[in-house]
Amino acid sequence: MSEAQDRELRALQAALAAEHAAVYGYGVVGGRIAGGRRTEARSAYDAHRARRDALVREVRDMGADPVAAAAGYALPFGVPDPAAAVRLAAVLENRVAAVYSDLVRASGGERRRAAAEALREAAVRAARWSGESVAFPGLAERAGPPSGTPSVPAV
Repeated sequence: MSEAQDRELRALQAALAAEHAAVYGYGVVGGRIAGGRRTEARSAYDAHRARRDALVREVRDMGADPVAAAAGYALPFGVPDPAAAVRLAAVLENRVAAVYSDLVRASGGERRRAAAEALREAAVRAARWSGESVAFPGLAERAGPPSGTPSVPAV
């Protein structure tokens, strides 16, 4: 496997790990979210499950074993109420966007287009949940030069 293919595979695995974490996180969000936003949470949960399943196939197509989901994930803060659930959803989407920005950098062609679309979708959901947006979603936490090793967010 070439260095570029290895970098792309690592970025795919990181995106898959982020999607596993997002699916778990949205399970928490769904249990605490207020009725008015429950449909939005369900839609995001379904989108992350679909992306996760597609990434599993892509990793296998590259001849690798997909990273497995953890049995549980540490949440960045307690989620006792609907307001905290909304904050968690925004955090999940921002973390997913960051990982997809790594995949955009590491890939080309159709995979790069799909990663850019996933980045856009996560950024739009993050803005809807938080009421805020950033100029370059997924890049805010990357102040230094790219390391070539994608980050894998916890929930």
